[in-house]
Amino acid sequence: MTRLLTGPDAGDLLGVAVRPARLLSWRARQVDNQPGKGCTAAYEVRVRWPDGRDTHERMAACTGAIPAGVPVLDDGTEQVGVWRFPYDPELPALAAAADEHAVAELLDGFGFGGGPVRLTVRAYRPRRRAVIEAVGERGRLFLKVVRPGRVRRLHERHRMLVAAGVPAPPSLGHTPDGLLVLQALPGRTLRQVLRAGDPGLPSGQSIPDLLDRLPAELAVGRRRRTWAEKAPHYAAVVGGALPEVAERAAGLAGAIAAASGRGEVAPVHGDLYEAQLLVAGDRIAGLLDIDTAGPGERLDDLACVLGHLSVLAELYRPQATAINRLGARYLGVFERAVDPAALRYRVAAVVLSLATGPHRVQEPGWPAATRRRLDLAERWVASARTMNDSSSRGHAPLTGVAEAGSHTEKED
Repeated sequence: MTRLLTGPDAGDLLGVAVRPARLLSWRARQVDNQPGKGCTAAYEVRVRWPDGRDTHERMAACTGAIPAGVPVLDDGTEQVGVWRFPYDPELPALAAAADEHAVAELLDGFGFGGGPVRLTVRAYRPRRRAVIEAVGERGRLFLKVVRPGRVRRLHERHRMLVAAGVPAPPSLGHTPDGLLVLQALPGRTLRQVLRAGDPGLPSGQSIPDLLDRLPAELAVGRRRRTWAEKAPHYAAVVGGALPEVAERAAGLAGAIAAASGRGEVAPVHGDLYEAQLLVAGDRIAGLLDIDTAGPGERLDDLACVLGHLSVLAELYRPQATAINRLGARYLGVFERAVDPAALRYRVAAVVLSLATGPHRVQEPGWPAATRRRLDLAERWVASARTMNDSSSRGHAPLTGVAEAGSHTEKED
């Protein structure tokens, strides 16, 4: 199914979908493969319309269970649903959120009107969510579009966290069809700061301190599956994209799952990493994307921070030393609060989940990048086993975040 949406035939599908316009070029920018369920892909395309205009468009296509109302292309063997942004069948509020006039009227109703607005699409995951930045005369807001059934709860979650003193973006309100209006927060993400090589980074203790501020009410409800519990799923996604590493990925997931127990349920962010943290100087000034917040294990949030930092060091090679140094400091703090071996196994699970990323975003040379992330996950597992086999912390260098957890730096 993945090849159908990313191989040469995908251009034919998109070409049929844009008629009577003519498809000039296309590129898959995102692929979400769910083994056994189907695949969804996002594209950037260039189209020539009958009146002679050339435009750049976003499009999406899916296999599996195709949403109602989507044009379906059927060759007698496979069915593919195709649509053009912003007419996402499962995000009905997206069309209005992408329309400057509609947004101007919407913001006027929320008390933020007063002139035209400029819109910039910051994120789009077909069928899941979108984030659009709206800039007008009275400032900047973010429009988050989710499935209609999720918007009220997300709005309430934002208000719950803000009331508890957590620096999450305040929600101004929502519409029944899935649009949430969020105030912008000051500061830059930790990722932006690391990429710029700026000094004055938040301490490792600032992460647990932030998590301690999450309200107890957030821990009510169904517990999130841990990263270790999800490892077999991510291994299957990796294996589906790159069959030659399927056995390796499955073995890695099995090792992680076998060694990982269950911890105490607590309020968690659920997907905590450097792009979700706004910083101002050496303090954390904002917590973004709280869609996943709820009951889970603190160990997972700490592991998620470390896993992302270890992968980020591979992505931003000029800043790798500084990123790994920060990761080492954070690891040194985190492992004083949780079991060091369990933490490393969970980090390995996070890195395994990120091994799906190069294919998902159709990164050039994604097979090699996928293998490098599997290498990194295996080094975290090796470090975890060292922690279990010996009372020492080990000092042999590997790579990534103090060489995949083999050495830590203490914070003053």
